[in-house]
Amino acid sequence: MAACALRRGLLSTVSKYNKKHTQRIVSVVDSSSVFEVNRPRLQCRACGLSGGVQQRRFMSSRNRPEGKILETVGVFEAVKQHGKYETGQLFLHSVFGYRGIVLFPWHARLYDRDITPPMSDSKPEPPGAHGSKEVKGKTHTYYQVLIDTRDCPHISQRSQTEAVTFLANHDDSRALYAIPGLDYVSHEDILPYNSTEQAPIQHELFERFLMYNPAKSPPFTARDTLKAWQEKNHPWLELSDVHRETTENIRVTVIPFYMGMREAQNSHVYWWRYCIRLENMGNEVVQLRERHWRIFSLSGTLETVRGRGVVGREPVLSKEQPAFQYSSHVSLQAPSGHMWGTFRIERTDGSHFDVRIPPFSLESNKDDKAPPAGYTF
Repeated sequence: MAACALRRGLLSTVSKYNKKHTQRIVSVVDSSSVFEVNRPRLQCRACGLSGGVQQRRFMSSRNRPEGKILETVGVFEAVKQHGKYETGQLFLHSVFGYRGIVLFPWHARLYDRDITPPMSDSKPEPPGAHGSKEVKGKTHTYYQVLIDTRDCPHISQRSQTEAVTFLANHDDSRALYAIPGLDYVSHEDILPYNSTEQAPIQHELFERFLMYNPAKSPPFTARDTLKAWQEKNHPWLELSDVHRETTENIRVTVIPFYMGMREAQNSHVYWWRYCIRLENMGNEVVQLRERHWRIFSLSGTLETVRGRGVVGREPVLSKEQPAFQYSSHVSLQAPSGHMWGTFRIERTDGSHFDVRIPPFSLESNKDDKAPPAGYTF
């Protein structure tokens, strides 16, 4: 597919990236069996001198839709090892390959069970969870971003493009609605670039949220509508805790979000959304076959959920397509609880192993007085 080919070309460029130089994001010329990546001479920003010989690289185009031509997107910038990216930063997602733009950052607590921490400042285990390891949290930056709608068809099999959902404002306690093309991206997944286009991202909220200002860097600044929307929806958008654990080279990352409370049949129902990303950190091709969840409620109930795949899919995780990301929902008749579980993974030889889902808390410590604003401005 075109987006996959673009990502391959971009990532091959990034692997050779020199912080002292800029490189143009690939320009692709159509041909019958191969496509051609034209790389201009590198130019040093510091001295303005050109160097090196123009190179051409040929790649297979077997996944490229017939008649599609990839075009130059922009110029890579240096990846930030320290600090954060600003509102309006254009980027390419390093794993899923889509184009996006940063709206605003979130500062989350990352609980990484692959790191053995000191006993202090740790996250306690929920009742009945697997293992007894306590995990120390560290601050980690994520970003609320818009996804370019032109790339959504190419990533829909690997990452949901309608993953950010809200409870509806009317009386139906189970009604949800989504904002398409809204995502959360970890700092290390950002590959920043710049563009001379005044509207480089196609999304219905792009011009509502951002304005072009060539005097700024990056040249896109937040409109008042973005600031108001962020403030009004802060409790329902806020990313606070991230949980991560790796089993046999399969890393599972979980991000829970509290969505609010609704009344149903004279009882309170509390809702959460959780986003899960599976990543194959090794070379072996594997496939997710089953899920096994344990859901503990503060009311004292413990529920077990088993099923085939996730969100109706059984994704394959390979070296070429190592990640799959999805969101789902859970409701409890109590203001808090815990979840944990396993994914059953199948190898190519038919053998199986279980991948642990890190335990995470379901907390309702937000103000329920104001319903989510969603699309209202």
